[in-house]
Amino acid sequence: MKMTPRLFPAVLLAGALMMGAAGAAERPNVVFILADDLGYAELGCYGQKKIRTPRIDQLAAQGMRFTRAYSGNAVCAPSRCVLMTGRHPGHARVRDNQSMQPEGQYPLEAGDVTLAERLGGLGYTSGIFGKWGLGNMESAGNPLKQGFARFYGYNCQGKAHTYYPDTLWSDGAVVALKNDPPVPGHAGLPEGADPRDPRSYDVFKGQDYAPDRIHEQALKFIRDQRNGPFFLYYPTIIPHVALHVPDEHLKPYLDLKWNDPPFTREKGGYTPHFTPRAAYAAMISLMDRHVGEVLDLLDELKLADNTIVVFSSDNGTTHLGEEVDYTFFESVGRLRGLKGSLYEGGIRVPLIVRWPGRVPAGAVSDAVTGFEDWVPTLLDLIGTDAPAAGEVDGVSLARALRGEDQPERAFLYREFPSYGGQQAVWLGQRWKGIRQNLMPRGGGKGKGKGKAAPVEIRTELYDLLADESESTDVAAQHPDVVGKIEALMRSERTVSEAFPFPALDRLKN
Repeated sequence: MKMTPRLFPAVLLAGALMMGAAGAAERPNVVFILADDLGYAELGCYGQKKIRTPRIDQLAAQGMRFTRAYSGNAVCAPSRCVLMTGRHPGHARVRDNQSMQPEGQYPLEAGDVTLAERLGGLGYTSGIFGKWGLGNMESAGNPLKQGFARFYGYNCQGKAHTYYPDTLWSDGAVVALKNDPPVPGHAGLPEGADPRDPRSYDVFKGQDYAPDRIHEQALKFIRDQRNGPFFLYYPTIIPHVALHVPDEHLKPYLDLKWNDPPFTREKGGYTPHFTPRAAYAAMISLMDRHVGEVLDLLDELKLADNTIVVFSSDNGTTHLGEEVDYTFFESVGRLRGLKGSLYEGGIRVPLIVRWPGRVPAGAVSDAVTGFEDWVPTLLDLIGTDAPAAGEVDGVSLARALRGEDQPERAFLYREFPSYGGQQAVWLGQRWKGIRQNLMPRGGGKGKGKGKAAPVEIRTELYDLLADESESTDVAAQHPDVVGKIEALMRSERTVSEAFPFPALDRLKN
């Protein structure tokens, strides 16, 4: 039976509702924009030098930028599950990418309470525009059964590998796009095509660019719900590969004349591109333009002052270096690891929050935070009761967002039964313990899903204040810290039948 979120009084609060702002008497709107595989250092405000992101940089100047923000997990579906439910990966329903039929990923269940459901109980209308990935339309994970009144985009993250699909979902029905035939997300150059000829890559250009259609609907939702309060969840598919971007957005980067050899897909991957570096940069700049248009519309409708805007990414930059040259772009800066890794580069992400007059402009916070914090944080900012003890694993960031001292987080927990099998705990700001190779591959191509083999469990320890790059394991010098971390690694998880993790399940008390 579905758990019903607690209904809070629909009384418009002043003062406390707006974090102490005098005279405020409306619940704030919430806009949460989630990039897909955007690296920690791929925005100008995070040090990027080659990719132009003026509107997101402006957003950071108008709000608060976090330097120690962590996504829900190291890949798409489990990360988004943490964001939506406020449950960390040791307690979350979805702990890895896992497909279901006829399309979609392993679903949320009826008893899971999402952020959209909690806000719905407070009178919010919620809409999702982009990629869902937490259950297909026939399942209990259908976003329309999980608190959203409007859905437009991709249900299945596999289908979202192409930016030129034949259809998208609009609520409970599919709508056709003008891509006949659709462009595949995974395909090679036509037989006999010359990889040195840019015309050979024209087969991967469609007519109807799905992110533009999704963006139009997101803007329409804001207009339709202008009287609010509304929750706009905008999980764009940009910049996840394949490298698909309209030529008009590509041209500014072609003019830079980078040394940009073609990606021909000789070793597999997504679809080829004649200028992959320019394409990747252009995709991020297009996302930046979409963010700017959302902000402009909030200004036009005079909603900006009463809207909390959050921007983040679901995990780090892809590890597919032939398609996305993360070395050229310095996509994760000095951090170690990429998408799929619980080292910092795979899970530390950009996080920017703007709320004019409430969140100080141009502020930078080093508070350690994870996706599970957004359920309690938004409820706190709105001015309503926190979830009951045990319902969520997150903590409120409201004090940090007010520019006040935020109590140091006791710990942050992550596990990931894939890419070899990993587990990590951040203890305060300084310490991080991480375990690798807990689920050795069975020799196949899968991401750690082969037959479980006996493993040696070893905890590495890093002092992130002194060694942000996680280059020196100091576990031997600090056995007391390792002991505290290993105790949390045992206590902060439940066994999941859907996502078995034998090496850890055997250790559960």
